[in-house]
Amino acid sequence: MNTKEKDQKYIMHTYGRYDVALKSGKGAVAYDENGKKYIDVSSGIGVNSLGYCNDGWVAAISKQAGTIQHMSNYFYCEQASNLAEKLCTLADMAKVCFGNSGAEANECAIKIARKYSFDKYGKDRNRIITLNNSFHGRTVTTLSATGQEVFHNYFFPFTQGFDYVDANDIQQLKNAVTDKTCAVLFEVIQGEGGVNILDKDYVQQLVKFCNEKDVLVIVDEVQTGIGRTGKLFAYENLGIKPDLVTMAKGLGGGLPIGVCMCGDNLKDVMSPSTHGTTFGANPVVCAGANYVLDTVANADFLEEVNKKGKYLETKLRKIDGVKNVRRMGLMVGIELENDDAHQIAAKCVENGLLIITAKDLLRMLPPLVINYDELDEAVNIIEKTLKENR
Repeated sequence: MNTKEKDQKYIMHTYGRYDVALKSGKGAVAYDENGKKYIDVSSGIGVNSLGYCNDGWVAAISKQAGTIQHMSNYFYCEQASNLAEKLCTLADMAKVCFGNSGAEANECAIKIARKYSFDKYGKDRNRIITLNNSFHGRTVTTLSATGQEVFHNYFFPFTQGFDYVDANDIQQLKNAVTDKTCAVLFEVIQGEGGVNILDKDYVQQLVKFCNEKDVLVIVDEVQTGIGRTGKLFAYENLGIKPDLVTMAKGLGGGLPIGVCMCGDNLKDVMSPSTHGTTFGANPVVCAGANYVLDTVANADFLEEVNKKGKYLETKLRKIDGVKNVRRMGLMVGIELENDDAHQIAAKCVENGLLIITAKDLLRMLPPLVINYDELDEAVNIIEKTLKENR
């Protein structure tokens, strides 16, 4: 049996796969088992921030793997401590908690918010408001936090304690906050929800109102963080400071990591045994994340992300069949005039472009190191595919 046949026989069918078996890659280019070349503007859904097999990243994780590959969290880990220091210093935060994914990071933030309110106000102040069209993970709790009804099925009973409001409606949010509300959780850009960019004024009003009510502000930066939007964190584009920030995906550069970061007001909320995970703060993963952060947290690097994003948007808007482009940095959603985005994405893959979707949009999350020739090639394949579909 080949790779596809073994997959279909032995792996649960929880993903609708494209008909491609990838074998190798370098930078923004991948190759399948037949040697066919692809430009990848999906980055493993925003994970491969430095592209495939970045030399420095490979060296960092290889060195650590040959030194000590794992240890219990009962012991101190140099790579984890260094990463925590960098994150807290760069974001002006106090402490972090390490996990393995965005869902885990969001679970941690939810627990911190509820424990903070439990300690200060009692057990009944536990409800969390999220936004319609949001996406926060696939555990039972983070699915419940996700503001899309389509995800609230099959796995009953879902975790209670979540309320949902429309994005960019500050009055609806204010009306939803009660004496039982402990936090508001949102994405600055709703990635899975359709690359919806929240209004700056709305977010600033939300944060001000929550601060006045001692309602914690949690920003989910799982898809938008670590340079994706041209800032280290997307919330920096809006001039706010959250109480809690979650991140994952691009920080690991290809290895699984999740981080929940908190401000000074929450640094002592959690205590031993209130949270934990076997693989969180793994030395090899943290070594890779340290390299990613050292590379991305650089003004020139981030400015180049913004330049590439503007360049890409300009090119995309000139394509016949593109209705609109939603973009911040190198996080891009493409609205099509008449074509079905899912069909176009599949045909793009056939034409040598690895691209994904979000609702009824094409979605691009290219490696932050993609070059301009590769961006041109990606745009040309999208244009060619749209023409072929007419």
